[in-house]
Amino acid sequence: MQELLYQVALSQVNGVGLYSARQLITYCGGVQQIFATPSGKLQKIPGIRDQVAQAVKDPEIFRKAENILQQCEKHHINISFITDANYPRRLKEIEDAPLLLFHKGTIDTDHTKTIAIVGTRKASAYGKQCLENLLQEIAPWNPVVISGLAYGIDITAHKICLDLGLRTIAVLGSGIQNIYPNLHKNIANTMCEQGGLISEYPPDTKPEMYFFPARNRIIAGLCEGVIVAEAGEKGGALITAQLANSYNREVMAIPGNLNVLTSTGCNDLIKNNQAHLITSGKDVAALLNWDVESAKHSKFKLKDTQLIATLSPEEVQLYELLEQQDTIELDELAWKSGINISRTASLLLQLEMNGLIQMLPGKKIRIT
Repeated sequence: MQELLYQVALSQVNGVGLYSARQLITYCGGVQQIFATPSGKLQKIPGIRDQVAQAVKDPEIFRKAENILQQCEKHHINISFITDANYPRRLKEIEDAPLLLFHKGTIDTDHTKTIAIVGTRKASAYGKQCLENLLQEIAPWNPVVISGLAYGIDITAHKICLDLGLRTIAVLGSGIQNIYPNLHKNIANTMCEQGGLISEYPPDTKPEMYFFPARNRIIAGLCEGVIVAEAGEKGGALITAQLANSYNREVMAIPGNLNVLTSTGCNDLIKNNQAHLITSGKDVAALLNWDVESAKHSKFKLKDTQLIATLSPEEVQLYELLEQQDTIELDELAWKSGINISRTASLLLQLEMNGLIQMLPGKKIRIT
């Protein structure tokens, strides 16, 4: 509980985002250690502004953190910090992931088959019918469906999923105790029994206009593919599609009538090769390889089993992370592993002595 207090407190420090939090945790060795480190030392950490180093010492942030924890306990809201094992794996991949997630219900964001459905708030009968047909067709694959609880396509997707028995998750542009729109509060409560609610904002946070474009990155980051069911020329659905493309997610769109404004966005995405055209659930399954059995083998490729046996769990962890990319910088490797930077450097030295990795200029590392 004490660690969680420090994690929530860090999220309340003005100016601390994912990058600066990563730098602070990596160089200080943990969240609690950040608050015990003198401001002068914090200012010397790369990327940490003087204002952040000073703001960390403000006792008000702990009062805010304690209040947030009390709210969460009262309303049975869970919290996941970016370094926690239960923080969504896919969301960790994006550069602007939130430090904290507040969630309620039976959340399963790491399900192997997870899609997001977005679209216009002014959904037509055509858009709703196409969406219903699509969800009925993909129901046998039992995916988790993510949307934003907004009017139109979002709430239609959630309702259809509840009727079909599919798990569905809403990402909110407000705190979990301030459901917006209020008209969807009953649906949100029902979803907590068959999915859940997620927000990056403390429970009592009121909705703000700029929160909704921000939450779109979470929707895009949580899924393996985004389906734009119906969308006009502008709007949040297209922002989500753009983000999904930048996160290397599959983007799909249902085509619509050329003479209907709420189909313009989908048709343009398809025309500009920014989305795959889909007309059935089978199209979705094929694009996301849902029928392909994942190969069950270790990512660890060391051939010398005797050498493997001599490595510590931390050394194995670092090597497996290095296998996933060509090169990586020391501080990023420390961040991804959760091992403080001085310990990471020591472990890398041992791996280098064993001939398993190569240290490059600029504090970069690669496997040999």
